[in-house]
This record gives sequence, C-alpha cells and structure tokens, in this order.
Amino acid sequence: MKVEENVPAVKNTRMKLLMGLGILSVFPLLKFSLFGKKKNAVSCSPADQEETVRLLTQDGRLVDVKVSKLGTARKKVSDKELLAWVKK
Repeated sequence: MKVEENVPAVKNTRMKLLMGLGILSVFPLLKFSLFGKKKNAVSCSPADQEETVRLLTQDGRLVDVKVSKLGTARKKVSDKELLAWVKK
C-alpha cells in the first residue's frame, strides 16, 4: 500500500516542478521582448563634422585628415614604394 500512495505524491511534485520551470522560462522572453528594443540616441557631437580619411605618415602612424585638405591628384602606390618610403 505504501508504494501506491507514494506514486500520486511523486506525480504531484513533478507536476509542480514542471509548472514552476514553465513559469520561470517566460521571464527571459518577456525581458527580451520589452527591453530588447533599442531607443534612438541623440548625438552630442556637432552635426557639421567633415568627412575624414586615414592616412599613413612617414614614421608609420595613422592619422585622420579632412578630405577638404587633400588635393585632387591621387595615385596608387605599390608595396615596394611604400616600404621604401616608411622610415623604420
């Protein structure tokens, strides 16, 4: 008789466990659906920023230069010319 009385109690605790896990699994879904939307951020930087280009200096550093300061004459440099130009 003890075995038969124990079986419904085990099923009841399993049922409670599964219901608890089901309820707990809903919280992450709610979190991502409610708080997952990104808000539009207002930029604090000035709106009239000029476009810049990164260029390599002769000592090997990268610097940002405004496009308006560059001349229109550009040419491609070969790898050998670049290695000979950069001072190590």
